[in-house]
Amino acid sequence: MRILLVGNPNVGKSVIFNRLTGANVICSNYPGTTVELIKGHMRVAGERVELRDVPGTYSLEASSPAEEVAVRMLEDGDVIINVVDATNLERSLNLTLQLLKRRIPMIVALNLWDETRHTGVQINTEKLAGILGVPCVPTTAITGEGVKNLVDRIPEAGISALDYDDADRWQKIGEIVGDVQKVTHRHHTALDKLEDASVRPFSGMLIALVVLAGAFEAIRFIGEGLIGYVFEPLFETVWAPVMMRLSALLGGGGVVHDLLIGRLVEGNIDFGESFGLLTTGLFVPIGAVLPYVFAFYLALSFLEDTGYLPRLAVMMDGLMHRLGLHGLAIVPTMLGLGCNVPGALSARIMESRKERFITATLMAISVPCMAQIAMIVGLVGEGGAKALLAVFGTLFLVWLGLGMLMNRIIKGESPEILIDVPPYRIPYWKGLFKKLWMRVVWFLREAVPWVMVGVFVVNVLYTLRVIDFIGGLAAPVITGILGLPLEAVGGLVVGFLRKDVAVGMLVPLHLTVKQAVVASVVLAMYFPCVATFAVLIKEFGIRDMLKAAAIMVVSAFTVGGLLNVIL
Repeated sequence: MRILLVGNPNVGKSVIFNRLTGANVICSNYPGTTVELIKGHMRVAGERVELRDVPGTYSLEASSPAEEVAVRMLEDGDVIINVVDATNLERSLNLTLQLLKRRIPMIVALNLWDETRHTGVQINTEKLAGILGVPCVPTTAITGEGVKNLVDRIPEAGISALDYDDADRWQKIGEIVGDVQKVTHRHHTALDKLEDASVRPFSGMLIALVVLAGAFEAIRFIGEGLIGYVFEPLFETVWAPVMMRLSALLGGGGVVHDLLIGRLVEGNIDFGESFGLLTTGLFVPIGAVLPYVFAFYLALSFLEDTGYLPRLAVMMDGLMHRLGLHGLAIVPTMLGLGCNVPGALSARIMESRKERFITATLMAISVPCMAQIAMIVGLVGEGGAKALLAVFGTLFLVWLGLGMLMNRIIKGESPEILIDVPPYRIPYWKGLFKKLWMRVVWFLREAVPWVMVGVFVVNVLYTLRVIDFIGGLAAPVITGILGLPLEAVGGLVVGFLRKDVAVGMLVPLHLTVKQAVVASVVLAMYFPCVATFAVLIKEFGIRDMLKAAAIMVVSAFTVGGLLNVIL
């Protein structure tokens, strides 16, 4: 038997899924799409059955890829658990009535039951069940209240005999709500006032700045801590000796040695600069990227589960629409500040191909990762706040200007944001960490192989002297248009492999403040690192990646040349 968990976004569906399935879940893409599908197993009346978490949808009249997948998944379901927001019964019943017409056995979970008491909502569940013709069970997923009763009553799931005309659906919903629900007055609490302040223009922006500053500080602390105290020591003390033995077996040099181990730096392996498949190829995604991925997904999951992320999306929606996006594009942008790899992967949340392309391209061009930001501060910091403002202010203006330009040039739709703004809630920690675990495993499965392929290809190009040849061709442009010393060519070429390492290579050149600003901006813009590059090829294909790369190169050298003239 296959059970489908169906409901609007932000009704606690994922928390119920976590309660029902435990730890053994599978996260994958629905066939032929980039929409995420999560499935697990549970026991009903002693029988092991499959449970699928259907993408959140407000209606079966699909208006986005996720909703299209939700409709298609209904064809494979034997039983539906319709998760309803008990505090917003009228909106939720729109989907419920459409599901009843599918004539699939169904049971309704009236979730967020604890909040009905706080909001003054009273629902007669027996009367509602009688009208709908299917069982209705109150649940509070975050505490587990009612979940056992829900499971026990799944065998009672029935096919409703309720009949109505689709043209009169909302009238029917109004009649049902009037019969079964009573709302009493209550005064606003401090939490209610905070919720209201979070979406007002002035107070909402101040709250957003405080929340994001706190989140980035936590991410930096966790990410750097994991790198400095866990992953770097593991690679240096455990993996490096193994690689040195393999290096000795391979004779310390040669084509195979350079491809697998890379070039030795002063007789030792440098995981940041050797660029071997088994050294840098593993260290970049696991030792340098994974810690920030973990920290960002932890922060992102917390902001999702508390109910703040939808408010941030609403706050950013007006600005994002000018770039051909909507408010949820803030998620890939935030992830990109930690590491561009998860930022590129999370562009999948955007509905249209146009939105996904603009989101990923803007992130790769004008959103430096945390490691690169740290190196830029070290390189440009001597110039003071003005120099730093010149770098990051330029990147912000590029983000705005280039986004507006691509919105006009690139064909395709930019749908409106359709998102529910739930009340603030305390996260269900077990569910949060399970979601974090699934995202980290997904990253390792999706990104690591492509990063290693990217490192391998670049290493082959290095071995064949192709990159040295390209560097020689680019030298006149770098010294002429950008006004940088010839020695900076090496750093800009290495930027394709590791941008933070490339910035670090410019430090010994003793650049002027102007040269440091120009070099930092160009390095941030002109190409993503090999890890991001590999993931973008996987997500968009070679053709669209070449388009994005052309935009990156042209915009980077144009902006760099203008900065050289202006400064």
